[in-house]
Amino acid sequence: MDRCESSSVGSSCEEGNYNSSDEAFKPVPFVRILWIDNSGIHRCRVIPRERLSFVKKHGLGLSPACLAALSSVSNCPAEGSNLGFTGMIRIIPDLSTRCKIPWEKQQEMTLADMCIEPDKPWEYCPREVFRRVTKILKDEFDLVVNVGFEIEFYLLKSVVKNGKEEWLPIDKTSYCSTSGFDVSSSILEDIVTYLQTINITVEQVHAETGKGQFEVVLGYAEASTAIASLIYAREVIKSVARQHGQMATFVPKYAEDEDGSGSHVHISLSRNGENVFMASGDSKYGMSKIGESFMAGVLNHLPAILAFTATHPLSYEHLVPKTKNAAYLCWGKENTEAPLRTASPPGIADDFVNHFEIKAFDACTNPYIGLASIIISGVDGLRKDLSLPKPVDGGKELL
Repeated sequence: MDRCESSSVGSSCEEGNYNSSDEAFKPVPFVRILWIDNSGIHRCRVIPRERLSFVKKHGLGLSPACLAALSSVSNCPAEGSNLGFTGMIRIIPDLSTRCKIPWEKQQEMTLADMCIEPDKPWEYCPREVFRRVTKILKDEFDLVVNVGFEIEFYLLKSVVKNGKEEWLPIDKTSYCSTSGFDVSSSILEDIVTYLQTINITVEQVHAETGKGQFEVVLGYAEASTAIASLIYAREVIKSVARQHGQMATFVPKYAEDEDGSGSHVHISLSRNGENVFMASGDSKYGMSKIGESFMAGVLNHLPAILAFTATHPLSYEHLVPKTKNAAYLCWGKENTEAPLRTASPPGIADDFVNHFEIKAFDACTNPYIGLASIIISGVDGLRKDLSLPKPVDGGKELL
């Protein structure tokens, strides 16, 4: 979908400002310390609040295998990953990301860094990898990445057939159907309300193409803030669905005969708070040379990027032709079949684009690693001053 980017960086939810009211920061008994493993699974340890100061200083012990476990296959670390059951890392809560959990009045949650010891980051920590990459972009080109995520998911209801429980779509309506929204309006309203409670901007919500499938579009923000918002938004969606007796699934391909679900990424570049992806005057594709070189680097490395953004076999059942799901190696202008698509959102002149979208990004990736792979590819494009090939703007050109 089209996006309107805010003129300010991190406008949707600055880290450390997920809750703005005094009520939000009143002490609660328990703190969830969250991290995301390499399969995209949200994991946590829960501590009594009185231990928070100690854990912030010293961390909690964790086996390196907890990052490398391939939960889609087994609970064992991936062979050859060098991340086994020996040794110990520390998870250190990043209190700038903490927020009250709206559906759990006695808990708050915070994201965590992985360290060898306090103040010594672990080289495999996804958040540290992401920070290193964004620092390269800033140091070499004085650029900041801004990001907006679209979250697709299915809402499923429990049905007992012949004594066995099955999870089936909550409705059977089509894309943007008002009936589909009516059926799930109480769930969707609670999702939006909870997200707003923790200061995460929601641009819109609508029914998607699959039966029981929906999309929540988050506001633009500086990349680290956007990732934190994505993580917390998934927590909200899953929990609200559970409260309503439903199940929310983000799996890339929920059913063979239904459309897949992704977490499409919209990306722009800023310098001193100004969007520099968009051209300031006449240009070939409506974008600046900076924007073109960055995007050309992403396109050039896209096959390798997929190893980090589409990490599950089901990811590739989602990326198939004629489904608007990025099955081709190309880019296009407003071409939803292309894996990279430039867009002119409302308020932007037709001949200009202010960002591009990457579709091959789903919930089975670690978002820090996935976005880091995209950014470092863009850095390579900037270093080499790469140019984009001719855009592919029609279905016939894809064949």
